[in-house]
Amino acid sequence: MFNPEKKILIVFGTRPEAIKMAPLVKEFQKYPERYNLKVCVTAQHREMLDQVLSFFDIVPDYDLNLMRPGQNLSQLTADILLGMKGILEDFCPDFVFVHGDTTTSMATALAAFYNQTKVCHVEAGLRTFNKHSPFPEEINRQITGRITDLHFAPTSKSSENLLKEGTNAENIVITGNTVIDALFLAQDKLKNYEDDEIKYLKSLELTQNKVILVTGHRRENFGEGFINICNALKIIAEDKDVLIIYPVHLNPNVQKPVKEILDGIDNILLIDPLGYPAFSWLMGKSYFIITDSGGVQEEAPSLGIPVLVMRDNTERPEAVDAGTVKLVGTNTETIVREAKSLLTDKEVYDAMSLAHNPYGDGLSASRIVKAINNVGE
Repeated sequence: MFNPEKKILIVFGTRPEAIKMAPLVKEFQKYPERYNLKVCVTAQHREMLDQVLSFFDIVPDYDLNLMRPGQNLSQLTADILLGMKGILEDFCPDFVFVHGDTTTSMATALAAFYNQTKVCHVEAGLRTFNKHSPFPEEINRQITGRITDLHFAPTSKSSENLLKEGTNAENIVITGNTVIDALFLAQDKLKNYEDDEIKYLKSLELTQNKVILVTGHRRENFGEGFINICNALKIIAEDKDVLIIYPVHLNPNVQKPVKEILDGIDNILLIDPLGYPAFSWLMGKSYFIITDSGGVQEEAPSLGIPVLVMRDNTERPEAVDAGTVKLVGTNTETIVREAKSLLTDKEVYDAMSLAHNPYGDGLSASRIVKAINNVGE
């Protein structure tokens, strides 16, 4: 019998999760007669999370507000488990939605399991099969996957990973990645949107240079990895036709080598982390991107922007196979070589920028809602 009001709880805690869950929140909100939707944020990140909520006009129903200075993974996991217990008992959802590979997702899934509530995993099935890379995300994702009832896999490759692990095929739906939905929503909103960060970026007159956008934050790159990355950027900046824009992550393990090696170089602009609207705008103006981010690997190909990934492996191999992304690790010589190739060889650049994006068509959220709509009919 069709239940006209399924109770849905969507939980996230970091900026990347918020970006990728925003289209799903918006899609469920289209059908208030079918779904009683509530949104919970753990605030594993705080300020960056709030920027995304504001941009997409999402007001959480529950806010655990857990971010603490110097917070460690053990304490965060415990706080999420205890905080989610009360929310699950208060709302009694039919389905709890979590996303990807964060500590929020893993701990929320475990709390939902303890509450005997069905878990839905968005962006399910990504794997490196190396439990230390990315750390702790790979194990967060695998634990979440073992608990999950409905797996929303972005690609056929991620679905195959789940099947190899013994997941019932009836519980897997290939949807595409909601990050593409979010990107399309953002690009549409940006036509009539301008905040102080975007005004500042526009003042730089970026069309005068080939802009290289850089992001980096992975724990496994702390230390020698970031030193190598910074040395590579310093060499790339010897080409004065290039403007490197680097929104520097606030973690001291990132700030220290970046400031020591790159501060004071004329055509390297070190700026504070950008909000999602400004970052999306800047991606669209970039010649190519150097990053260790997972989400950027998925977003940039939809804009025709090549990506060099500063990691030795990736749980997102589809873009590597498609040719839109290239793994360069943290080796200085490799980063410099591949960056210079993109800057000087049009054939190499076109081969990456014109490649097909394997991550979706912007309709992932609607496929997920349709799948939930069919549950229990």
